[in-house]
Amino acid sequence: MRFLVGSDHAGVGLRRALAAHLAARGHDVEEIGPAREDERADYPDAAGEVARAVARDEGARGVLVCGTGIGMSIAANKVRGVRAALAHDPVTARLAAEHNAANVLCLGARILAAPYAVTCLDAWLDAAFEARHQRRIDKIAALEGSGA
Repeated sequence: MRFLVGSDHAGVGLRRALAAHLAARGHDVEEIGPAREDERADYPDAAGEVARAVARDEGARGVLVCGTGIGMSIAANKVRGVRAALAHDPVTARLAAEHNAANVLCLGARILAAPYAVTCLDAWLDAAFEARHQRRIDKIAALEGSGA
């Protein structure tokens, strides 16, 4: 599977750890974001790039990292076709896949230690969408672009 792993400056270290883990699992991985933590980068830029790529390619999934994961999830969810879920533990990561068909996982580098974040990533990767939730996913899709 193809993964785009993006971050702002706060998430560089965790982004690298997650990208390396995905590659070790045999996935095709592309990293988006600054090369160093001292290279300032705004989270909406990486979120937009990853989210647009995921929206264009149904076979791709995204992982986004900023300080808390909150900004990344807000920004990524502005892109039609993206269901970005913020997870703080393996249970919410797994449920994001099973119940919400999340195609982007958002994690907080200032919230999660790298080994625990990898556990969250694995929970998301190893879970499968449960079709009984499709009606709700369709309702989410109907909200996209519906205006005020």
